[in-house]
Amino acid sequence: MMKRLTIGALLVAGSVFPAAAQDKVTLQLKWVTQAQFAGYYVAKDKGYYKAEGLDVTIKPGGPDIAPEQVIAGGGADVIIDWMPAALAAREKGVALVNIAQPFRRSGMMLTCRKDAGVAAPTDFKDKTLGVWFFGNEYPFMAWMAKLGYKTDGSPGGVKVIKQGFNVDPLLQKQAACVSTMTYNEYWQVIDGGLKPEELAVFNYTDQGVSTMEDGLYVLESKLSDPAFVTRMAKFVRASMKGWDYARTSTDDAVKIVLDNDTSGAQKEPHQKRMMGEINKLTAGSNGQLDPADYERTVATLMGAGGEQPVITRKPEGAWTHAITDAALK
Repeated sequence: MMKRLTIGALLVAGSVFPAAAQDKVTLQLKWVTQAQFAGYYVAKDKGYYKAEGLDVTIKPGGPDIAPEQVIAGGGADVIIDWMPAALAAREKGVALVNIAQPFRRSGMMLTCRKDAGVAAPTDFKDKTLGVWFFGNEYPFMAWMAKLGYKTDGSPGGVKVIKQGFNVDPLLQKQAACVSTMTYNEYWQVIDGGLKPEELAVFNYTDQGVSTMEDGLYVLESKLSDPAFVTRMAKFVRASMKGWDYARTSTDDAVKIVLDNDTSGAQKEPHQKRMMGEINKLTAGSNGQLDPADYERTVATLMGAGGEQPVITRKPEGAWTHAITDAALK
């Protein structure tokens, strides 16, 4: 006669009903572990991914890591990227598709010293400007094209120096202006000893050349797999829950970020300040890309003609609502 197992016996046996295998997802960040990516670390820490049946690995980025190359080489399922870099990569053959847009606003700025003679964009003429490359230069090039400035250092244009991921050229007066983000490098300038009243700050949004930042991108070929679409919908849903938590529980979100910073480089005061600024960029987002934001980004990039065009034709199929529609159900 078959022995009847009690519930307690089943729990002890464990293997009678094995736990469902979790779907693995690898996320490649655009930069190092910091509050810029808090929503994803929160979603992992709080079990939001696990509740969706996902086992998520978060890979930090860095100065030598291009997310587009990582995903093209099979090193990630989904990446965080800025739309200009993603669209440029798409035109070059890496068919990236935006599946969600947690950041509704751009944090990109050009921060200048007033004592360098810069008070308005018309003052950029013949000045040295610090610019990040590796795909981050595209919004800047689009803006300079709109202003009519050449970026090759010729008279009447601007001289561009490849800025490291710091603000030293501004502090050391090697450049009149440097690239900054509202949530990071601007505060490095302030911490470096310059006062807000000594600076002229040009926000890309205010200048009408903002482009979308920190979106989630996958390879187009993967979207033909229904199982992958379902997995990404779960990932986006859990990630947005993480971002909601980060906005309402800033201190805890910062603690989670710091706990995940294996480098030990990040400090609590800076990360708290960053979290506050990041929350302004994600506020009101449900993860779904606004087509108007996409069209504005494309128009900005296609308007950047001259010697360094960003994209030469209007992309087709570069974004989808299929994932966020499923995630929001």
